Amino acid sequence: MKSRYLFPKDYMADPSANVFNGRLYIYPSHDWDSGECFDDDGGHFQMQDYHVLSLGDDPMTAPVTDHGVILDVKDVPWAEKQMWDNDVVEKNGKYYLIFSAKDYNGVFHLGVAVSETPEGPFVPKADPIRGSYSIDPCVFKDEDGSVYCYFGGIWGGQLQWYKDNKALKCEHLPEGNETPLPSRVAKMTDDVLQFSEASRPVLIVDENGKPLTADNPHRFFEASWMHKYNGKYYFSYSTGDTHYLCYAVGDNPYGPFTYKGVILEPVVGWTTHHSIAEFKGKWYLFHHDCVPSKDTTWLRSLKVIPLSYDKDGNIIKMKSE
Repeated sequence: MKSRYLFPKDYMADPSANVFNGRLYIYPSHDWDSGECFDDDGGHFQMQDYHVLSLGDDPMTAPVTDHGVILDVKDVPWAEKQMWDNDVVEKNGKYYLIFSAKDYNGVFHLGVAVSETPEGPFVPKADPIRGSYSIDPCVFKDEDGSVYCYFGGIWGGQLQWYKDNKALKCEHLPEGNETPLPSRVAKMTDDVLQFSEASRPVLIVDENGKPLTADNPHRFFEASWMHKYNGKYYFSYSTGDTHYLCYAVGDNPYGPFTYKGVILEPVVGWTTHHSIAEFKGKWYLFHHDCVPSKDTTWLRSLKVIPLSYDKDGNIIKMKSE
C-alpha cells in the first residue's frame, strides 16, 4: 500500500497524531545530526526541540503546516538533552504535552508542558512527573475523561534499570522464557500534571492467556500507543530489534491485552515508532523510516498510510512503500 512522506523538508520521527477542533495535529520528535558516531542510545540524534505539524483535510494529499518550535530543551529546567518521543492530550480546554528527556544525571524522565492551544507554544513545568522514568509517552483520554499515560522503552530507553517502579543497581534484560519487560501505564491526575497512582505493567498475553516470553519476536520493546475501536482497547507497540509494529486488544485501559498480530512490516532504519488516529471517518497509521537519509545520516522521516480493519476488528497488516 502506498504511503506518503508528510514533511520531506526536515527530519522528524515518532509521530503522535491527534485530532483537535476538527484538525489533525502531529507531534513528532526532531532528528538533528549531532556529528557523533551512531550508537544504540541515540546519542547521534541531537533532538533538542519539538515542532507541531497540522493539516485540515486528507492526510494522503493535503498540505502540511509547520507551526514551528513548541518547546525547546533549553526552556525545560530539569532536562539537559535528548528530547525523545512526546504526545499531547486535551483536558478542560487546555493542552498537555507529555514528553521524555534526559536530566543532568543522564536519566530519562517524563515531563509536562501546557498550552492554551494545540499549536503551542507549551510552557514546561519546573520538575518531571513524580515516579516517571524511561521514554515514549502516549497519553490516552477515555470516553469518561480519564487520562492514562503509557510509557517505556528498552536499551536506550532505560526500562531495564527498573523493577516494580524502583531503580536497580544493575540492569536486567530478560531472556529466553522469562517474562519480557513490559510497557507501563498510570492514570493521570485530573489536572494532567502528575500520575495519580504508581505505574502498572501492561501485560501482553497469547490466546491462551499466557504472557509472551522474552524470546518471542512480537514482545514489547518501546513505542506504546493506545486507541479505541468498537469499544475495544487496542494497545500497539514496537518490537525494537525485530523491527515490527504489533498490537494486542483488551477490555479496559490496564489490560491484559491479547496479542493479535503485526500491523506493519519492518521499514528501512533501526527504529519503528507510530501512532494510529481516526480523521474524518478514516483511519491512518503514522510512522517513520530512514529511506531519504539512509546513504548519509540515517535520520528519520515522517510517513502516513491508510489503516483498515476486517469484519472482526482485526487490523489488516501493511507494508509501507
